[in-house]
Formats: sequence, C-alpha cells, structure tokens
Amino acid sequence: MKTFVKEALITVGLAIILYIGLTFVVQNSPVIGSSMEPNLQASGQRLLVSRVTYWFHAPQRGDIITLHPPKGWYNPSGHPFVKRVIGLPGETVEIKDNKVYINGKPLDEPYLSPDVVMRTMAQLTVPPNSYFVLGDNRAVSEDSSYYSQTIPRANIIGKAWLSIWPASIWGLAPNYSHYNVDQTTPATTQ
Repeated sequence: MKTFVKEALITVGLAIILYIGLTFVVQNSPVIGSSMEPNLQASGQRLLVSRVTYWFHAPQRGDIITLHPPKGWYNPSGHPFVKRVIGLPGETVEIKDNKVYINGKPLDEPYLSPDVVMRTMAQLTVPPNSYFVLGDNRAVSEDSSYYSQTIPRANIIGKAWLSIWPASIWGLAPNYSHYNVDQTTPATTQ
C-alpha cells in the first residue's frame, strides 16, 4: 500500500509540475470578435500561443500575436486581443487609399480579403520598444489605427502558434513573414 501511495504522489506531483511548466510556455487563447476574419473565426476559435518565442527574437511583421490592450482601449470581455504586427520600432506607418504604407512604401498583404476596407490614418512613427498592430478585418478592428496608438512590447503575451479549436480548422496559425518592406525579397507564410 505504501508503494502505491508513493507512486500516486509522484505521479500527481509530476503532473502538477508539467501543467505549471506548460502554462508558463503556452497559453490557450480564445478569438473574440470578428477583427481577424477571414483568417481567424469570430467566435469559438481557440489558439495556442507561444509565450517563449519572443525570448529569442523580437516580434516580426506579419506575426499574429495576443496582447493586453493598452489602457483606454475598449475591452469588455477582459480577454487578450488577437492582432497582426504591422509596424516595427522606428518605422513610420500610414494608411491611405485603402493601403498600408511602411516608411512610405506600400505593404503587400496577401492574407487580407480582396474587398477589405481600411480607415485612413495619418503618418505615425512607432516608438522604440513598441509595435503597430492591425486586425485583418480592418473596418471593424479596434487596433492601432482605430486608437492611433502603438502597443508597448510589454503588452505582448506571445505569438499565435496553433489553432486547436474547432477541430475542423486545426493547424498552424496563419502568420506571414515579410522579409522587407519594399518586397524585393519574397515573403513566405509560416
């Protein structure tokens, strides 16, 4: 009986350690609202978010991230926001003629719906250690263009890694890599 109790305690202890370790590395995050359509579903979709990816490198343009919205952003659900990184520290971002411009050059965004509508936004310079984020469904997304405000790096939780629910859309999150703004080097999905 002592052996059984000892093994049970070891098993429970290991399970607790594993659970704590996994929650430190990966977060389960719901997609709330329609701001990332058509690439992410408005309701019911759940993502696994890597909390450690950005320990090794900075967020990149095209990454889908979860973030704590800055003070003043409307967030009745209390859940983290899911957005796409568009502008990096030190870059200028402008939205005009239904197109995003980075440092004066149009950004190729093949992940957007062809009929996407964007709000116009005057040129904004992304401060150091901050990021400009947008939803893929630009007309309804409460994001950096809506608030004319960037996201501090400290507000970023992690990079969307895997869609885990519903099972019919299980797979890698639709992140997109932009090697450079002028698009002379091809971009790839990841």
